[in-house]
Amino acid sequence: MRQDHDTPIRSDDATADVQPLVVNPDGTTEGDYELSRKDVAAILRAVDQDDLQQLSDLLDPLHPADIADLLEQLNAYDRRRLVKLYDREFDGDILSELDEALREEIIAVLRPDVLAEAVRELETDDVVDLVEDLDEPQQEAILEVLEDADRVAVEQALAYPEHSAGRLMQREVVAAPEHWTVGQAIDYLRRAEALPEQFYHVILVDPRMRPQGNVTLGKLMSAHREVLLADLIEEVFEVIPVTQDEEDVAYAFNQYHLISAPVVDEDERLVGVITIDDAMVVLDEEHEEDILRLAGVADEASLSDSIIAAAKGRALWLGVNLITAIMASLVIDMFSTTIDQMVALAVLMPIVASMGGNAGTQTMTVAVRALATRDLTAQNALRVVKREVSVGIVNGALFGLVMAGVAVLWFGVPMLAAVIGLAMLGTHIAAALGGIVIPMALDRLNIDPALASGPFVTTVTDVVGFFAFLGLAAQVLL
Repeated sequence: MRQDHDTPIRSDDATADVQPLVVNPDGTTEGDYELSRKDVAAILRAVDQDDLQQLSDLLDPLHPADIADLLEQLNAYDRRRLVKLYDREFDGDILSELDEALREEIIAVLRPDVLAEAVRELETDDVVDLVEDLDEPQQEAILEVLEDADRVAVEQALAYPEHSAGRLMQREVVAAPEHWTVGQAIDYLRRAEALPEQFYHVILVDPRMRPQGNVTLGKLMSAHREVLLADLIEEVFEVIPVTQDEEDVAYAFNQYHLISAPVVDEDERLVGVITIDDAMVVLDEEHEEDILRLAGVADEASLSDSIIAAAKGRALWLGVNLITAIMASLVIDMFSTTIDQMVALAVLMPIVASMGGNAGTQTMTVAVRALATRDLTAQNALRVVKREVSVGIVNGALFGLVMAGVAVLWFGVPMLAAVIGLAMLGTHIAAALGGIVIPMALDRLNIDPALASGPFVTTVTDVVGFFAFLGLAAQVLL
């Protein structure tokens, strides 16, 4: 959910001077691309009054993504009332934009004829995205309302592996023989009964339907009719295997600045096309997944999840963190006598652990991101490790000196200052090493570093920090 409303907004929040939504020519609302509290209140007032005309006047100018956001921020009661009143106007694109956790709920509320009309408006890739996470009965309900050709295309796409190019692509393509001229292509496009809602290239194919190149619509429309399409082919041309992982597809789009790319089967024949909007959705999902996993949260977590689902999604890594925290406590227990003899150690321990943990998290985040973008490879790994250790030494020395000064002023014990300064230096070096080496090692073991790095890096920094600080204190101060 992209809105920041903490509580459901009811129609009684509206004031008497609520005005209809102000919509710009491009369909966006005034302000910062989100519905204001007043906007939502006006919409819910129309729902309370069972006024379909007023509700349509407020919602019709909005982008489907804004309506999806509105549904996500409402409570379940108001959401059902709004959908039931608005269902005759319900756009299939709204379903595509909805959080996956809410799609089943909304589909269950829509009348079958409304759902059928909404789904028929969607491209095949959007239908696949819509149905792949639904329960089988709801999948069947949607597939039954599709035209035969569309249903076959969706079923074939669902037969491909999850998170593959076959699931991501749309079957609607614009292809032309490689020997055609610009005039022949334009005439063909004008006569076509149905074209994809959005397309950016005409794909040139050989007699066996194997893609040979892309021609942009800009070049097509600006060239003379007698020019051969083969003379207008784009320099950058990437073909995507149908079984390619969608994360690799998104990387290729980002790396080579693609707008669209043909998808081919095992015989290299054209079966679909992936466009930039689909690739960007995957990139966005991958970024969101990495952020959630770095925090030890299930990668499909949503604000729409139930309390039980949310708690279950976080419990596993909280349990791992508990185990690692116990390990750090065992190190402290080893030096309990030392701490009893000098209470100042107990005061300063959290500082060592906190600084080490933050330094480790910084390095780990940089490493995980670099691995995800493939900037960190086996070829440059040693150089990156040296760089991060050097950063750890610099920051460790800097903040070690700062804490040494603080310790002298605080407790008046010069040797205590030396101990904490050295401990800070050692902890930062360990944090740098752990933060870069642990994600790399997990990646080599085919374990997602975004998910598993955090607890291990925290354990390394805590154990090394406590052992260095308390161990030095035991040797030097007592």
